[in-house]
Amino acid sequence: MSALSAQGRPVEAVLAELDQLKAHDIDSHGSRLWSLVYYHSPEVHRLAQEAYARYISENALNPLAFPSLRRMENAILSAVKQLLHCPSGGGGTMTSGGTESIFLALKAARDWARAQKPHISTPEVIAPLSAHPAFDKAAHYLGLRLIHTPLTSEGAADVAAMEAAISDRTILLVGSAPSYPHGVIDPIPAIAQLATARGLLCHVDACVGGFILPFLERLGVEVPPFDFRVPGVTSLSVDLHKYGYTPKGASVVLYRERALRRYQFFVYGGWPGGIYASASFSGTRSAGAIAAAWAILQHLGEAGFTEAARAAWEATQRLRAAVEETPGLYIIGRPEATILAIGAHPPLDVYALGDLLAQRGWHLDRQQLPPSLHLTITAGHARVVEEFAKDLQECAAQLHQQSRRAPWQRRLGRAALRTGLAVLPERWVRTMARWIGKTAQTDRPPRRTAALYGMMASLPNQGSVEKLVEDFLDQTLSH
Repeated sequence: MSALSAQGRPVEAVLAELDQLKAHDIDSHGSRLWSLVYYHSPEVHRLAQEAYARYISENALNPLAFPSLRRMENAILSAVKQLLHCPSGGGGTMTSGGTESIFLALKAARDWARAQKPHISTPEVIAPLSAHPAFDKAAHYLGLRLIHTPLTSEGAADVAAMEAAISDRTILLVGSAPSYPHGVIDPIPAIAQLATARGLLCHVDACVGGFILPFLERLGVEVPPFDFRVPGVTSLSVDLHKYGYTPKGASVVLYRERALRRYQFFVYGGWPGGIYASASFSGTRSAGAIAAAWAILQHLGEAGFTEAARAAWEATQRLRAAVEETPGLYIIGRPEATILAIGAHPPLDVYALGDLLAQRGWHLDRQQLPPSLHLTITAGHARVVEEFAKDLQECAAQLHQQSRRAPWQRRLGRAALRTGLAVLPERWVRTMARWIGKTAQTDRPPRRTAALYGMMASLPNQGSVEKLVEDFLDQTLSH
């Protein structure tokens, strides 16, 4: 893509090149992508476009300049509070996404601790291994120490391990509803009870589940307690741009008490440009995201979201059955919502399975610890679930045939890879990874990544993996 042109370009030429660039991307409307995009229907997509366009220029930084935005944001917060049973004395804030919502919850916890427990120099946050990396990222920026605790055999937070990790520096316990990797809902009542008994805060990351679990509950699905009905839950994050089906840039962080919410605010009164105040991390905020979120919540209402939850739930059960019916494949953990992680028993290579599915146009996230493929199932996937289930089973059968042809060579190759990566100098390993990683440097989504993920999974320590990914990011941002 070229730099700035000397004289500018005609509108038609610019739009034509946009279409040409987008043609090589994954089709976000075709429901062949099992993460990143939460697609409902053409009707909802058009509504989001039109609502966003009406506010494409406005800035939600100043709540006094655009009263309509303030009204819409308060209406959204009111609806989310009611949905998640936030008490009347509680409050919330709209944010740009789950990462910012989690960041603000940790910022509020840190500043609360500064006021309530000033003796703590380096506050600690305890989170299960399955908690979203946004907690690690926020802790990194905020000067907190994040302590990861192990999971149970079913993939949930181990409350006994969390209790053992508590020290006199702990300020916050974390649970997920559900966790992103495996779709497991942590035992929130037990975590919140532990937090209360120790005088700690408790945050529930419901970024994925907050806008579908309440509607699954209305359909009669057994949903473990996770929201403000659980005593001891002090804050909760929920993304609207996931199962709320709004455009990206819409999330909410809620607090049981507004006094806790005040700790996330920033105010500076000494600037010559005037008093600067910000309720969230972002200064300038997208008015379009607020308007589109308001429009979609108004349009779908309780009935629309309940029906969307039904479609996603039924598709999830169909996929779960397809996995369980396929020799060599299994579901990881005990998922309780609309997220599944597919594992594979030897000799099947689950990353190779992902590559075969990619060659048929399906795009799934690769996961580790253990190796798996990730599925976030939405209402839009209901129309392709049978086609995907068929392709999944056919690709698994193809891998079985390949493994029977040369099983000992494959096992020997994997063992050699693990041994070699453990003894080779790090600079050689990084050179190999950069070479393999070039598969992701084209203008099209990569269809073969098993070698890259297999190498990452075989590295002897996490630090090596992180350095390789830094190399990858540096290559991706080539300027």
